[in-house]
Amino acid sequence: MYVAVILILVAVGTVVFHFMSPWWWTPIASNWGFIDNTIIITFWITGVVFVAVILFTAYCVLRYRYQEGRRAEYEPENKKLEWWLTGLTGVGVAGMLIPGLFVWNQFVNVPAEAAEIEVVGQQWNWSFRYPGKDGVMGTSNVRLINDDNPFGLNPDDPNGRDDVLVDGDDLHLPLGAPVKVLLRSIDVLHDFYVPQFRAKMDMVPGLVTYFWLTPTRPGTFDILCFELCGIGHHAMRGSVVVEAKEDFEGWLGEQETFAQAMRRTGTDKALALRAQQ
Repeated sequence: MYVAVILILVAVGTVVFHFMSPWWWTPIASNWGFIDNTIIITFWITGVVFVAVILFTAYCVLRYRYQEGRRAEYEPENKKLEWWLTGLTGVGVAGMLIPGLFVWNQFVNVPAEAAEIEVVGQQWNWSFRYPGKDGVMGTSNVRLINDDNPFGLNPDDPNGRDDVLVDGDDLHLPLGAPVKVLLRSIDVLHDFYVPQFRAKMDMVPGLVTYFWLTPTRPGTFDILCFELCGIGHHAMRGSVVVEAKEDFEGWLGEQETFAQAMRRTGTDKALALRAQQ
């Protein structure tokens, strides 16, 4: 009897905790409310199953408790019960899987009008790259990364000379404009995550991953690395500043381009001298 009561209290306590818990999501700041909806669907399906299993266990403990003179019966198979369990399990799994597939399809199919930016992760800071006035980002290669060229941009690619480089600063995004976020790591596995955007993606060395979003609310939001990447993982943080288009363009015009960085470090002169030789 005591075990059955404890199990019932666990089920009731779980439901009460859910509705009274202060640990809810932060307000969303992008178009990805679909992800919240998908998580809620999964939560309700698994929650109902969890409570049902707990209550069924309590029923079995109470119903089939030891009583003097009662004999146990051995019933190795029950096809009717097996079909019911298989069918309900299939419906539950489909209910969790199908919404996620629809959202994932939207998550990786980028609108044609989306602008591109690049996020570069390394132990333990973030860097960002924007296309210049030509709207096209130049090519990069991990073999070109050095102290004077931390992004590894190809100096021979004319599309990259006007790329805007932001090293260890805030990521600025225009309000209400779709953005494709290209993700690159130059050392170990990282994960770019902004909780208010409901958007995250692994950053795998040697690959370029991506997702897209449309910021829907101005403000400053935290960037977190959501993949253990070393002893400084906890400090790998940054900020996203979502602002009006005019403010964004004004900020972008004040940043250094790749061509300016090469002139500042003398890299362009070294390349010119090498070409002459």
